[in-house]
Parts: sequence; C-alpha cells; structure tokens
Amino acid sequence: MKEIAKEYSNGEITVVWKSKLCKHAAECVKNSPKVFRPNERPWIDVSQASSEELMNTIDKCPSGALSYYKNADKA
Repeated sequence: MKEIAKEYSNGEITVVWKSKLCKHAAECVKNSPKVFRPNERPWIDVSQASSEELMNTIDKCPSGALSYYKNADKA
C-alpha cells in the first residue's frame, strides 16, 4: 500500500494525516466529529475547530497517523 500523506492547514497549524499508519481507532472522530468526517471528502475540515482543539484531539491519536505542526515553527 502506497503511503498517502495529506496536509490540512488553518493558517496557524497544519494537520498531517498519514493513511498507512491509521489503525482506525476513531479517536479523532469521537473527539472532534465536526472536523474528522470519514464519509466526506476531504474528510478533515480544520475550519470546524480551534487550533487548540485540533491539537488536543490529534494528541489522542494512538497510531500516530495524525500529527500537526505550528506554521510559525516551520517558517
């Protein structure tokens, strides 16, 4: 299976999703269902939560498929 990595930015942070690492524990969906919508494309809508909420949810991802970086740190 080819690694797919997608990035979604709200201007402040960028959410990174690596499909190959995902174990479908659905912690993201349980914690932020308005952001993480597996039946829609794109399935991540970062405009539906604050950066803090996004980071808190992503920190609960057990597989490491979801991560983030602060855009200011990368500049």
